[in-house]
Amino acid sequence: MKTNQLALTAALVLSLGTAALADTTTTNNFAANQTIPDADANGLALNGTISGLVGQIVNVNVTLDITNGFNGDLYAYLAGPNGGFAVLFNRVGVSNNASAFGYGNAGFDITLSDSSANDVHYYQNFGPSFNAAGQLTGTWQTDGINIDPMTNTPSAFLTAGQTAMLASMNGLNANGVWTLYLADLSSGGVATVNNWGLVITVPEPSPIALAACGLVLFVIMRRFKAARARSA
Repeated sequence: MKTNQLALTAALVLSLGTAALADTTTTNNFAANQTIPDADANGLALNGTISGLVGQIVNVNVTLDITNGFNGDLYAYLAGPNGGFAVLFNRVGVSNNASAFGYGNAGFDITLSDSSANDVHYYQNFGPSFNAAGQLTGTWQTDGINIDPMTNTPSAFLTAGQTAMLASMNGLNANGVWTLYLADLSSGGVATVNNWGLVITVPEPSPIALAACGLVLFVIMRRFKAARARSA
């Protein structure tokens, strides 16, 4: 009888503990204010450190504020501190049914999310919005085209597929140094990264739910002890 009651207690606490898990989203912003070197494949690497997050990554979005330049010249990727690699954009607009030089708009003020319906690589096909500074705005699907951005075959972008997405970070530890790499691969028009950010979702225990688990365990154990005393 005692064994059955202890097993029931453990099962109840485990089920309540599982129910206590709730997705928690944190926004982390990093100032940059750096120019992306023009026509330089060495590019610019920016680091941002995350700490104190509990649980493995459920979802990652990226925010970017880039002014000026020529969007079709730019290449960017994000590398996680514990693995994961996502191509954020790869010379947007380059394909055999658009332009071999990509889109000529100047700058981004966007969020990149795998779950967005519209691929940033072809944003001009989706009625895009631009702010007063000429930056593309809104939330866009990660580019994910993981091919050499210097390829001389525009059709390769169309056929490559999206193989390097932000979902590659899911299930990994978010804590550590994240790296944003950007490069301007053609001369003319200089872009500046003003700031960037990470919106990270992890499962995290709710303090209220965990307190409830403790209270339930306390009540069950008291009843169990009382029952033992009566049977003694």
